[in-house]
Amino acid sequence: MSPAQPGEPGADRDLVSPSQRFDARMQRRSGSVLRRRLVEQELASLQAVLERFTEDGSIERAAAHVVGARRRFILGTGKSFAFARLLAGDLGAALSQVTQIDGSLAPAVDVLTEVRDTDVLVAYSFRRYRKDTVEISRAFVQAGGSLVLITDSADGPLTDVAAEVVVVPTESASWSDSPTAVASATHILSALTTASAKGARRRLQERDRVSAELGLHIDPAEES
Repeated sequence: MSPAQPGEPGADRDLVSPSQRFDARMQRRSGSVLRRRLVEQELASLQAVLERFTEDGSIERAAAHVVGARRRFILGTGKSFAFARLLAGDLGAALSQVTQIDGSLAPAVDVLTEVRDTDVLVAYSFRRYRKDTVEISRAFVQAGGSLVLITDSADGPLTDVAAEVVVVPTESASWSDSPTAVASATHILSALTTASAKGARRRLQERDRVSAELGLHIDPAEES
């Protein structure tokens, strides 16, 4: 098979910045060609991550770390904040002691001053690898907690201190790295964690009751 040419998904790791990827991929491309490349790459990335999870067991081990912890902290800065918010939202619905480190309600400095050896931090770290994520995660491990790392490279920052590393492809035919496989990995991790957590069913039922009392959601009968 011939090597990937610049601008093709196979050369993705050589294009470091978004502007480089834009110049290589987004200019002088017809809409139909770009659409085809985007769809093909998204399908390939999703298939790759699902096959990897089936083969290497990393996602199950990551879920076991989260379930076994007394307190669970979730970290993602920059674009990864959205992934962290997604995981924290899903885990918080079924498990207790789930906190997203967000710089406001749960600042990193407050968390790092009270880390216990039963705590776990799930950190999202993708190129170009935010320094704040790396520094907070390393400090968390140094304080005695364990790290579950979701990243795009087995050789990236933090892999040397993580208790478990979940590698997710983010290659794309666009100027921005793809969130598709990361969102899928987040969904699978939260589902496996919830399935193994004691009290998850009772907690979800109680949330349904409270949500109904507060009228948080649209009632289908009223809509009809």
